Amino acid sequence: MSAHLIVSDLDGTLLGADHALADDTVATLRALAARGHHIALASGRHYRDILAFRDRLGVDAHIISTNGAYTHAPDDSLLEARHVPAELARELIDLPRPDAVRLNLYHDDEWVIDAEAPTLLALHAHTGFGYRVVAPERLAAEGVGKVLYIGEPGHLAELEGEVRRRAGERLHVTYSMGNSLEIMAEGVNKGTALTALLGRLDLPVERCLAFGDNLNDTEMLALAGEAHIMANGHPELDARLPGARRIGHHDEAAVARHLAERFAL
Repeated sequence: MSAHLIVSDLDGTLLGADHALADDTVATLRALAARGHHIALASGRHYRDILAFRDRLGVDAHIISTNGAYTHAPDDSLLEARHVPAELARELIDLPRPDAVRLNLYHDDEWVIDAEAPTLLALHAHTGFGYRVVAPERLAAEGVGKVLYIGEPGHLAELEGEVRRRAGERLHVTYSMGNSLEIMAEGVNKGTALTALLGRLDLPVERCLAFGDNLNDTEMLALAGEAHIMANGHPELDARLPGARRIGHHDEAAVARHLAERFAL
C-alpha cells in the first residue's frame, strides 16, 4: 500500500476528554507508522507541549504547532517558523480588553501570560507544560508565533471585531475553542503548514487523511484528500467542509477506530 500522511488535531480529536491518548490510539498509530505511513500532530498547542504526546505515541511524527506557525521534523529540527509581525503583536498586546480576558503569547520556546490563570493548566496536566506570568507592559512583541485571548465568548467576539477592523487581512484570526481567540500572522494556519509538509514528503493531497474538531482545523481539513470531522466537532464545520465525513466522538478513540477500519489493521 502506498504511504499516506495521517495528520490529526489533538484536543477534541485525538485526545480523550481527559486530554490524554487512549491505548487504542497509541497502538493504532504505531501500527500505521510500522507500515510506512507518515504521522503528523497538528495543534494550537505549543511545540514543547506536544512533545509529550509524540513521546507517548513512540513514532517519528512531524509536529505542526501553534496553529501552523511552527513545523518540526521527527528529529526535532525546525522546518519553518512564521511570526506575527512585531508591530502587530505590540498592537494586540496593547489592545484594551476586559479584566477577565487573559492575554497569552506563544514565543518560540515558551508560553507567557499577563496574569495568573491556574484553571488553564488543567489542559496541560499530562505534559507539565505551563506559562510564565509577565506584566503586559513587559511582554515582548518579537518572535511571537501566536497571540491568544482566553475569556467569555461575548468578550472575544468584541475583540475579534476590533482586531479585524485594525489589521484587516494582515493577520489570521480563528478559534480553537469557544473561549479561545487565536491570532497568527497572515496566511498562517494548519492548512498552509500541511501544504508545505506534503511537499517535503512528496505526497499528493489525495494520500492525506486529516482529522479535526474545531474552526482552527478548517484549512487543514479543506486541503486533505480524506477529511474527517469528529462527532463532537463544531457545528459550522459541516457547512464549511461539505465533503468531509463525520466520524465518532473523540472520547471514544474514534480516530483510531476509523483508521483501523480504513487500513484494515
